[in-house]
Amino acid sequence: MTRPALVVHGHFYQPPRLDPFTGTMPRDPTAAPAHDWNERISADCYRPNSELGNFGAMSWDLGPTLAGWMELGDAVAYRGFVDGDAGHNGMAQPFHHAILPLASATDRRTEIRWGLRDFELRFGRRPTGMWLPETAVDRATLRLLAAEGVTHTILAPWQVDAGPWVDTRRPVRIDLGDGRSIVAVLYDAGLSTAVSFDPSVTVDADDFVRDLVMPRFADGSGGLVVIATDGELYGHHQPFRERFLARLVGETAPVGRPYASPPLADAVMEAEAEGLPTVGLRERTAWSCHHGIDRWAAACGCVADGSWKRPLRAALERLAGGVDAATDHLVAGLPGSPDPWAARDAYVDVVTGATDATAFTGEWLGPAAGPSETRVLRALMEAQRWRLAMFASCAWFWEVPERIETAGALRAAARAARLVDALADTDLEGRLLADLAHVEGDGVDGVDLARSALAMVGAPATETMTTPGNPSARGLRATG
Repeated sequence: MTRPALVVHGHFYQPPRLDPFTGTMPRDPTAAPAHDWNERISADCYRPNSELGNFGAMSWDLGPTLAGWMELGDAVAYRGFVDGDAGHNGMAQPFHHAILPLASATDRRTEIRWGLRDFELRFGRRPTGMWLPETAVDRATLRLLAAEGVTHTILAPWQVDAGPWVDTRRPVRIDLGDGRSIVAVLYDAGLSTAVSFDPSVTVDADDFVRDLVMPRFADGSGGLVVIATDGELYGHHQPFRERFLARLVGETAPVGRPYASPPLADAVMEAEAEGLPTVGLRERTAWSCHHGIDRWAAACGCVADGSWKRPLRAALERLAGGVDAATDHLVAGLPGSPDPWAARDAYVDVVTGATDATAFTGEWLGPAAGPSETRVLRALMEAQRWRLAMFASCAWFWEVPERIETAGALRAAARAARLVDALADTDLEGRLLADLAHVEGDGVDGVDLARSALAMVGAPATETMTTPGNPSARGLRATG
């Protein structure tokens, strides 16, 4: 690419906050005066950027669980994303923000398929790019992306093996070893870090361009410079930085700015036409952990005491195995013995509100199914929904587990366990509590964590089979 291009990518995501037992958003006093943090952050960030038209000028990915809330919780912000994708500015994101290299192959595929389908329903097109949660990557994950038609993703420069001098102005091709490849766009680490953590550099966008951006193009060879940050930076983490963004690439940018700001997919296509270098992949790496992906699986240098992380993951993985075994066993006895994993992949249409549960169960079981058989399939799919949700990366990210993010994962786990226990006369919840007894750390007691998480929302003692609905079939929806 000989013409200079600057693309700003925003990763827009919030931890899942929907209560799996009630289908409602609990009030969070720490977000006051707002009802909850989704509402507060939307007022700080999503709505102002929508009103400025920034989502039509930048590249972005929008977490599906956040989008589901936003569609009704802040329709102005949501419309900004829908309208902003008119130029194909959006990328998809795996549905529950799980660290995919830590997930099973089946879970990875479902998360990818749910994310792609959610994007397609919201924005009226099949996306070509997908942002990986925490940019956590391995070759197996990239193969699954390619198998689903994804052509490109964004990685940190240290996640590829391209020799000592990595030119991040050139996208690279990663050979997947099975006759396919995928394009990785490498963000500019220096600029991305400066924008994220040094407020002084974003005071004046024109100074930022002169002093930091244009020196990247000083050799006259052009290329693509990508700044990748959390999207909430623009207005929430840094108040009024949405105006900096608008001046940098948006509606208030100078008419004669010395660079283009194309949609990322267009920049990738242009670079591919000119030829891309092939590089190696550094397996099981991420943008926010320099210890590989240990931050979400074990103790690592990112936190002072991460000894609680491995036993928490082991407890949830054992629960997942129990839910899966019960799913296989119970679905085998249903009319037609449908493939439970294909059904789970398709269940995203119920979660998003694109279809209702009655139509879904009718499609998978046929007219011979009775009410009890329909109830079994629906409950199993809901159990799978929350069993997937319990692996959202936020549960492991922070220094301590006494946070609402970990509580959310434990609530999702309890919901999945109770659904299956009610169907199969198992004791998955009891086994989960026994396993959580091994979650220890500096003042950490896993059983107390679980009980506190359930008490926080008044989780019912018995399962009512009332499915928490996501009413996202209503409201704004792209139709193309």
